[in-house]
Amino acid sequence: MTSDSNRIQSIRGFADILPSATPVWRQVETTLQATLAAYGYDEIRLPALEHTELFARSIGEVTDIVEKEMYSFEDRNGDSLSLRPEGTAGCVRAGIQHGLLHSKEQRLWYAGPMFRHERPQKGRYRQFHQIGAEVFGLQGPDIDAEMILMTGRMLRALGLGDVRLEINSLGSAEARRAYREELVSHFRAHWEALDADAQRRLETNPMRVLDSKNPQLQAVIESAPSLMDRLDEASRAHFEGLTRILDAAGQPYTVNPRLVRGLDYYGRTVFEWVSDALGAQGTVCAGGRYDRLVEQIGGNDTPAIGFATGIERLVSLVTERFGVPEVAGPDAYLVVGDEAAMGVAHRLSERVRDQSPGARIRVHSGGGSFKSQFKRADRCGARYAVVLGESERASGQYTVKDLRGDEPQRSLDENELIEFLSAGQH
Repeated sequence: MTSDSNRIQSIRGFADILPSATPVWRQVETTLQATLAAYGYDEIRLPALEHTELFARSIGEVTDIVEKEMYSFEDRNGDSLSLRPEGTAGCVRAGIQHGLLHSKEQRLWYAGPMFRHERPQKGRYRQFHQIGAEVFGLQGPDIDAEMILMTGRMLRALGLGDVRLEINSLGSAEARRAYREELVSHFRAHWEALDADAQRRLETNPMRVLDSKNPQLQAVIESAPSLMDRLDEASRAHFEGLTRILDAAGQPYTVNPRLVRGLDYYGRTVFEWVSDALGAQGTVCAGGRYDRLVEQIGGNDTPAIGFATGIERLVSLVTERFGVPEVAGPDAYLVVGDEAAMGVAHRLSERVRDQSPGARIRVHSGGGSFKSQFKRADRCGARYAVVLGESERASGQYTVKDLRGDEPQRSLDENELIEFLSAGQH
């Protein structure tokens, strides 16, 4: 017997998604993808591995992600590569590389795993999954509003209509530079009140101090100057245009002047959908505008906005609210009497699948008595058992037994059986 200490376990923060959980994952993913399709977004599939320079140039070399959280290594050629910690940078790189952004409007979405070496906790893993979308080539507040309304529709479609929307504007790069100096001055005056993390961020990325969840810092953060009061005129007009559209659309929101987002490339509009059901990790969907990133990575000056939502967090919310959906068993389990019956069973099952691709048919494998096969049929949750014994083959009449209800046992010839299993009566 193998001891537990000799078994290879999954890596901490890298979770298996078991068959009992995959139905709700599939529900979340297909719901979001259907909403993206309804708004005219096209799917793009991106590699999980990129040059480290891409993230240093886009996210920012002094961010927590690049400094501490990326999975980076040198390959055999000496190139520094990283598993993607987020999707926007790779999507921008692909758009530039393949000429998708040359004077064109693009609406793209992607899905897949992301990787950050963070402390695992509820709603946060080292391998986590996101669905995200990016819009390129549109600079007005109308597309910001549409993206916010679209993400709200996604959450309502999942039954999560009680999450709240928070919005803010980070203004222009020039406005942020001037604000940064005021912010540093304010926090330096309260240096002793800052925790170690805030003191470190003050030297590298002071706006992130505003995002601290430490309750002991909230008074100092609340008394800090507000970037919203120092916006440049163009950014203020953009934000006012956004709020007018949201008001006209009947979308409730809260202006949160402390909402900054964790990545350096954001400017002007930022937004988050927040739930109180996930503890400290309450953001379930977030995004914002990043009008300088395309040029920063090597493309032409291109306005852009995007969002991403964590699938694990949505799955957690949906599961807590509605429970875990029952995994559906096969429509029919074909019980076979001998080797000759096995060929008949597979011929029948293939005909059913040809006629009805959605039918779920399981043919017994592994031998055993009729009794043991019926036990397996019951354990796997099959609705019907179809018996293919010697007498059934001789008569051409196959016995169908209802394992989940009170339907009477019936005998059907091959064509009748195919129609029965294909017609959705099950």
